[in-house]
Amino acid sequence: MSKNKVLLIGWDAADWKIIGPLLAKGHMPALKKLIDKGVYGNMSTMNPPYSPMLWTSVATGKTPDKHGVIGFIEVTKNMKGIRPVTVESRKTRAIWNILHNKGFKSNLVGWWPSFPAEPINGVVVSDKFQKVNLNPKEKSPILKGTIHPESKIKDLGDLRMFPWEVTDAHILPCIPRAIEIDQEKDNGLKTFSKILAENTSVHAAATNLMRTTEWDFMAVYYDLIDHFCHGFMKYHPPKLQSVPQDLFDIYKDAVVSSYRIQDMMLERTMELVDDDTTIIVMSDHGFESDHKRIVKMPKYQAAPALEHRQFGMFVAAGPNIKKNEKVFGLGLIDIAPTLLHMFGLPVGKDMDGKIALDIFIDPKQPEYIESWDHIAGDFGEFKNNNENAVLDDEEAMQQLIDLGYIEKPDQDIEIAVLKTTCDLKHNLARVYLGKKDFEQSKKILKELVETDYPAYKQDDFEGEKADKLNKQGFKIGDSMIDKVPYYLELLNISLIEKDFILAEEYLNEIKIQNKRLEINLYFSEAKILVNKGQAKQALKLLKDAKDKKPNSEVWYQIGKIHRRLNQLEEAKNAFENAIELELDRAKLHQALAETLIRLEEFETAAEHALTAIELVKYYPEAHYVLAEALEKMGDLENAKLAYSTAAKLKPVTHHRAEKAIENIEERLINPNEFTDKSDFKYRENQIVIVSGLPRSGTSLMMQMLHSGGVNALTDANRKPDESNPKGYFEYDPVMRLHKDNSWLNLAQNKAIKVVAPLLKHLDPKYRYKVIFMNRDLTEVVKSQQKMIGKNPDVLPLNLFEAYNKQLNQVEKWKDKEPGVELIYIDYKDALNKPKEVVTKLTKFIGLDLHVSDMIKCVDKSLYRNKN
Repeated sequence: MSKNKVLLIGWDAADWKIIGPLLAKGHMPALKKLIDKGVYGNMSTMNPPYSPMLWTSVATGKTPDKHGVIGFIEVTKNMKGIRPVTVESRKTRAIWNILHNKGFKSNLVGWWPSFPAEPINGVVVSDKFQKVNLNPKEKSPILKGTIHPESKIKDLGDLRMFPWEVTDAHILPCIPRAIEIDQEKDNGLKTFSKILAENTSVHAAATNLMRTTEWDFMAVYYDLIDHFCHGFMKYHPPKLQSVPQDLFDIYKDAVVSSYRIQDMMLERTMELVDDDTTIIVMSDHGFESDHKRIVKMPKYQAAPALEHRQFGMFVAAGPNIKKNEKVFGLGLIDIAPTLLHMFGLPVGKDMDGKIALDIFIDPKQPEYIESWDHIAGDFGEFKNNNENAVLDDEEAMQQLIDLGYIEKPDQDIEIAVLKTTCDLKHNLARVYLGKKDFEQSKKILKELVETDYPAYKQDDFEGEKADKLNKQGFKIGDSMIDKVPYYLELLNISLIEKDFILAEEYLNEIKIQNKRLEINLYFSEAKILVNKGQAKQALKLLKDAKDKKPNSEVWYQIGKIHRRLNQLEEAKNAFENAIELELDRAKLHQALAETLIRLEEFETAAEHALTAIELVKYYPEAHYVLAEALEKMGDLENAKLAYSTAAKLKPVTHHRAEKAIENIEERLINPNEFTDKSDFKYRENQIVIVSGLPRSGTSLMMQMLHSGGVNALTDANRKPDESNPKGYFEYDPVMRLHKDNSWLNLAQNKAIKVVAPLLKHLDPKYRYKVIFMNRDLTEVVKSQQKMIGKNPDVLPLNLFEAYNKQLNQVEKWKDKEPGVELIYIDYKDALNKPKEVVTKLTKFIGLDLHVSDMIKCVDKSLYRNKN
């Protein structure tokens, strides 16, 4: 046996939520042994969580838009048929191709997709190997391309297990009350036997190759857990209310049994390798096992993926792997770069993943090349210019249909190709959405919604097909391609981009076209209501949704609205309820941490921020909120580290973190001089902001600063009038600050007027000195009423409430922005004590101002609306 071998084992859908209790009971001893001598942690999945796409990302280190596998089925090259996804969809080299080029031997068993088998240095048993005919009277020949080299067909062909070979000895340990099943009405045993037989075939081939061949790298993929979960998770304890008691009693142990079977298989593979072999066991995603389980699956494409959870599992043990340590922040795309590193090979710069250096005792210095795809030579790749038959794999297609991943293809091949093409484009748009490439995603989605598709005709509403279409709500003349899923993605993007007008248009379009999908639109509707200033209506909508079916996302959205309304205790309670329902969602802990900081519960905030980081290592907002908490607690050194991490991870966080680091460094260098942000000094290229409520004296302050030597950024478009005879000193682009703040560089070393509600839209990459004008609210409202020609003695109470809210938000905004320094100037003080005010301004701005000229600006005769 060669040294330093690597064995990669894929357990589709394996989830720590199920594994944890089994480990505690001693029911997964093989995995426990591996954890004790290695590392373990979460494995973050990708969007959309479709297994062929995900396992190809594992093998390539690239996202699906780069590797090309974007669905369960594909269109044949001649565009005349569809088939289960094959290797031909992959347009980049996998780890085994690279190892082949460098002279390493690899074995690949059951990987999805791996048919047709690639001619690498080693053995490939493709994912078609275990797919056999369910009818014992039908033959199941091993098709050409199933195994490479073909000489191995003879050795491996007899290792396949058939569903009819499954006996009560296999069934009863997993389903003890199987004898009670009415097999005329219930296909549970048929499902069980098929899944068990297929995975036993994979295991038999894998262990045979481990014993009989020389290899450096070996990858084995099992779908046992995933398929058992899709088949039986609704019966898993605790019992769901809608599940019949008799079915629960029969199938309640089925899901757990799949984990125990998989562990026994792991035990055997561990016996077949030596201590020089690194073993990695991982899953591509988790599986919902609590209140979020789905009993009745919605009838739309790939709906079963709704049961997939964000986090899978990862365990690794071997010669250079740390012992019994938890690791954080791993993603599927990190596996291929890490494997290349383990074999001493450079990582392609075009790979999206990173080397998981944290798992190694002695990590080597990484090496890089531009791309493995650009290197000429033999990479053992599959090359085929022949067209494969249309729908050439009925068994595999039927399994995807049975699992709900695809609908039964239309008998009209042209329509089947059209629907598949649309589904693949939709998947690609979702990939771009997951990568936050909104422009690419929108481009694809808009093309999908703007295309005219064939419509259903009278002939379509006959026989069995008619019943199906009628149940789905379709009528003669309706498009054969349902556009609602595309509009949903566009709605989601418009909400992310805060284009709420467009979002409402998409929402209304979905309501019109929603013929077949049972869609919950309350999250989107609530966000639109909040933007329209109807936060209370949004809260009511979400609370009604929560009362119908509580889930973590509803509580999370409720918490965000409460926090927006400055109802911090209510927000805290909502986020805690969300976490109680779903403990391992990073964004819930980050949201709670942010709220706790505003409640000045800094230690607990730091704990939740750390939890968020443990769940998702590269989470800039969590690192930032951790830094805030540490800074408030006085732990400046660690706060600086956390701010630095946030700055590296995300440009949006970068500028705020940079300013926070500068503040901390000042305090560390001169702890007596700079105790907090209220100790002021001149800052290079600073922007002086004059702000306040309308009619609070901001124009007077701009006049004073301009006379004092601070240039004002103004376009003088608004002319002096009776209300403001000395001028407004305004700059028109400020009014569009919420849409465009790219011009703020023009304000450096100048003063500019910005009304209070727009302060939050200032670009955090600059340093700001904010002079906030305070004035008695009654005087402010009277002055406004008079200015717009209304009776100044009639004061609208709602305006008082809105202004009070704005004033409260300014202080909280200032505390969150490390690049902002703020002082309050009372309008009456500016009129009655101008010298004191100017002295305060001089110290705040950090410049020598023309004091006498500033004082001359004060004209008490303009103080007309007194309380």
